[in-house]
This record gives sequence, structure tokens and C-alpha cells, in this order.
Amino acid sequence: MSSHRYVAEYDDEDYQEYGEYDQQPVRDPRRPYEDVESYEPYEAFDDELGAEDSRAGRGARRAISGAGGLVLTPVALGLLAWGGLRQQMLVQATLSTQRDVFSIGLLVGGGILLLAVGLLGALSATGPILGGFIWGVVPGVAAAAVPEWGFKLVKYLPQNDVTYGVTSWLFIGGLLGTGFLLIGAGLASRLARRRR
Repeated sequence: MSSHRYVAEYDDEDYQEYGEYDQQPVRDPRRPYEDVESYEPYEAFDDELGAEDSRAGRGARRAISGAGGLVLTPVALGLLAWGGLRQQMLVQATLSTQRDVFSIGLLVGGGILLLAVGLLGALSATGPILGGFIWGVVPGVAAAAVPEWGFKLVKYLPQNDVTYGVTSWLFIGGLLGTGFLLIGAGLASRLARRRR
């Protein structure tokens, strides 16, 4: 046998053009993408715009809920007080068994509006808490602690059935109880949102 090495000569241009015989570096099988140029390492995504949008959305929800609580709560309390006074005058004072459809409608409407104030807690707890505190707890505590304030407050209100009904609710603790219920609904919605 001859010890000469025979090297085949190829005239194929493909082998010469693409460097078939060039030595390729050995890759570590544990890191297959280490030498790939198109590979881009993971970078943490900074969602600053989303955070700002979340804050802006939260502020809008608080504003809507707060405005709704401040506007709807006194209307609901007025309807309930007015309807309750009419029912009391018709049924209790006259010992009548007839039904007053208008007073029943006032009671139902006031209840639905209070339900709406409670549901504002789904947007933000601000509405039920603010409405309950300003229109329920503050006047209720003031009338219980210093009854003279309650009478002075009534003098500034227009003298009609709504005012008489609200006065009755004020001194029997109806406003105070309703205020605490609304605050409780707002706090419950806030705690439920934090647990998610």
C-alpha cells in the first residue's frame, strides 16, 4: 500500500463558492442559541403607559362614583322619607287599609336609587362612602348629639312633605343607619377588590 494521500480535486464551483471545507466551530449543545445573530435576549417590558392609563381610569371611576354618591343619595333619602311620611299619614294616622300607589312608588324609587349608590361601589368605593358619610352619618350624629342642630337645619329647608319626612328620619336614626349601610357597602367593595 502506498502511504501517499490522495486529494480529490473538484471542479464544482458550488463547493468552492460556499466554502464546503471551511472548519465550523463546535457549538455547546446546552446553549444552542448562543452564536445565533438573530437571537435577541429578553428585556423586561416597561409598561409605563399602561400604568398611567390605569391611574387615569381609576381617577375617572372615582370621580363618577363620588359624584353619583353625592347626587343620588340625597334624592334617594328624600324619596324614601316622602313616601314613608305619606304611608304613615294614610295608614297609621287614619287607620286606613287603602294603598297609596304614589307613596309606594316613592318608596320603591328611593330604594332603587339607594341600590344604585351601593352598586357604584363596583366602580369605586368613593361613591357609597362619600354619600353615606355626608348625607347619613354626619346629620344623624349631629342630631343625636345636639338635637338643636337638627331643628336649626330643618328651619333652613323648604317646608313641605319631603322636609317633614327627612326630619322624621333624622330623629329616629334612619339617616344614621342608612349612612352606615352605604359606608359598609363601599368598604366591602374595596376589600373585595384588594383580595383579587
